[in-house]
Amino acid sequence: MMMADSSPAYNGESKANDTFEQDLNDILNDGQDLTDVHNTVQSGSPNKIMTSSYPVASSGNFGAQSGLSRSHTMPPATSNISLGIQGPTVPHNNGGDFIPKTMQAAQSKLDTIKHWSVNTFKCTKQLISEKFGKGSKTVDLELESQIETLKDMQRKYANILRLARTLTNHFQQVVQTQRALGEAFSEQSQRNPELQEEFSYNCETQRNLVKNGEVLLGAMNFFTSTINTLCNKTMEDTLLTIRNYEAARLEYDAYRSDIEALQLGPRETTPAQRIQEAQKKFEDHKTKFEKLRGDVAIKLKFLDENRVKVMHKQLLLFHNATSAYFTGNATALDATLKQFNIKLKAANSGAPSWLEQ
Repeated sequence: MMMADSSPAYNGESKANDTFEQDLNDILNDGQDLTDVHNTVQSGSPNKIMTSSYPVASSGNFGAQSGLSRSHTMPPATSNISLGIQGPTVPHNNGGDFIPKTMQAAQSKLDTIKHWSVNTFKCTKQLISEKFGKGSKTVDLELESQIETLKDMQRKYANILRLARTLTNHFQQVVQTQRALGEAFSEQSQRNPELQEEFSYNCETQRNLVKNGEVLLGAMNFFTSTINTLCNKTMEDTLLTIRNYEAARLEYDAYRSDIEALQLGPRETTPAQRIQEAQKKFEDHKTKFEKLRGDVAIKLKFLDENRVKVMHKQLLLFHNATSAYFTGNATALDATLKQFNIKLKAANSGAPSWLEQ
């Protein structure tokens, strides 16, 4: 008796579920897509009316109520309701252009992120394989030797620059001390008549030392400024090109390994289109790599020639100025500054105005 009473209700529930799923599929199939919704918002009138019927379950007998249905109809929008921006200065199709442009911008961002992610993954994989000795690396022995020589040279020139700046700062303190000592001698020559002549001699000596020391300081500042430009600008510019070349070399080897793996793999599982795309990317990175390799070779050549000329001039200046100062040859010291077109800044002169600059 219990089985006989529950069977009709169970069959009614199964039929109701089937009817409900069928009605749900019909609603989804008949629903408006994004284009219809956009047209509806723009025109103010719906293109379709959604109607759905589904069984209503009651607490008394679910199977008995399976034949009942409820109908829902979307009321049509009235024509006097405007959902868009009205005005003579706003075109009617602005809303229609906004969605495609937004989707295009989003798609462009996604493509950029995808390309960056794939490229970063390939380069990281290539770098790790090179570190563990499993991957092959493209090496230009002559160019790599020149690059290592340049890096070592920059380190040594940076040390020379550091020592020259230290010497210049210390010598500047010596000149300031000599100036203060000369002023003290001058003051004491006025207050001590019995030692006026002796104080005057020493005051004049310190003033001459200060004058010649300022000339030597001008030469030393010119020397350090030129070495700084050579080391931190000229060499650094070439090293920046070298870093770009090394990054391009890594990308080139990464895509070269990728195309080699595809070519060595089974043809049945590898589509021809994928091989063509990998070949095209490999050719693009190969062109970039070869161009940067040529740029590095040219910059290294010009840098070496420029370095020899600049250092020849600066070392000659430093030697002549130092020798003339410590031998007390003020005439030779002044001639050295004129030879290298060095103009000294007056001690009491202020900074030039913006108009003069």
